[in-house]
Amino acid sequence: MDTLPPQRAAVLAFLRDRIEGQGLSPSLAEIAAEFGFSSRNAAHKHVQALVADGLVELAPGQKRGIRLVGGRGPGQMLSLPVLGRVAAGVPIGADIGLDQQLWLDRSLFSLAPDYLLKVQGDSMIDDGILDGDLVGVHRTADARNGQVVVARVDGEITIKRFERGHESIRLLPRNPAHAPIVVEAHQDFAIEGVYCGLVRQG
Repeated sequence: MDTLPPQRAAVLAFLRDRIEGQGLSPSLAEIAAEFGFSSRNAAHKHVQALVADGLVELAPGQKRGIRLVGGRGPGQMLSLPVLGRVAAGVPIGADIGLDQQLWLDRSLFSLAPDYLLKVQGDSMIDDGILDGDLVGVHRTADARNGQVVVARVDGEITIKRFERGHESIRLLPRNPAHAPIVVEAHQDFAIEGVYCGLVRQG
């Protein structure tokens, strides 16, 4: 698992989009223009760092000679931002500052996630979701009963199993030490996404 600074990860995502979408890598001038770099030299430094990381390679003497390294092609690797914390316990305030960017194998997830959140708490341990795990979240406002969701309740973010009844919504923990969260009609509630897998670090 590779950890990249956010800007370098953004440059790599741009390279992938152009190479996979158009079949042609961007020039250093185009990279510099895309990211507002003052010179091609800044773009060159990012590309060289990606070469050193083993993520791209350069064809000598070619203006558009950047190539993606094998094994990180379409549908195999995902560049995912870690956007903060999600509570597995009492809901915590939204913390959406960008922590880091990770390259992860697509096969780790049931759905392609849009971002990762770091779990804080132990209310989902019976589903194998532990404190400190990074959970993949597929962005959607819809969920079926029984799905694990990331939900916002009055501006606070939590991860729980979703249950919609005739008259109420309940967010169910998977640890008997925690009580369900009953969402009242007056509360600000939204499903932010559905859980689609996790990464356990260290």
